[in-house]
Amino acid sequence: MLQNSTIKFLKDLKKNNNKPWFDAHRPAYETAKEDFYGFTEKLIAAVSTFDPSISHLTAKECTFRINRDVRFSKNKTPYKNNMAAYFNKHGKKGIGAGYYLHAEPGNSFAAGGIWMPEAPVLAKIRQEVDYNYDAWKKIITAPGFKKMFPAGLETENKLSRPPKGYEESNPAIEVLKLKSFIVTCPVADEILLGDGAVKNIGKIFSAMKPLVDFINLAAE
Repeated sequence: MLQNSTIKFLKDLKKNNNKPWFDAHRPAYETAKEDFYGFTEKLIAAVSTFDPSISHLTAKECTFRINRDVRFSKNKTPYKNNMAAYFNKHGKKGIGAGYYLHAEPGNSFAAGGIWMPEAPVLAKIRQEVDYNYDAWKKIITAPGFKKMFPAGLETENKLSRPPKGYEESNPAIEVLKLKSFIVTCPVADEILLGDGAVKNIGKIFSAMKPLVDFINLAAE
């Protein structure tokens, strides 16, 4: 579980997202960072029980910096209001599908899949869905999957027309129009702060593993 002090730090940071405040509260940040590192290490161990491909990872290889890249953003606040980790066999910068944890007071969630892959990878995933649509449907209609992710896959940036090479009449066309293949599950603060936090988030990641496997097989 995460410590209350970590959630408090993120709440305070949201109210005071500026460098002078951050510098003055750097000890609190370092404590929160180490807490999240420890939580991430425990998640790696938990996920490794059903996905051994990530067992070699360290927390540092999975967690993201709290500093924001503001070069091309209208939002110039220097820090993120969250702490996050991505679990992929190649670490946070790995190509392919994986598991993601976003810890933000009142807006935490666990997600999995692949977000906006580059064109060659996207083409491979679409081809695999087209060729093996029955296998795809079996994954996303499984009772455990639907219970954990009742909203199904996210449809952000979905194409309005069929991608090149596919017809509107294709049974898989609504999936083939997707540009990302992501599912999410909200995680309440009480879950993150509870004794069963690692177990509960591990269950969410376990439910999405068939989707992660399908995508990674296609993307290779």
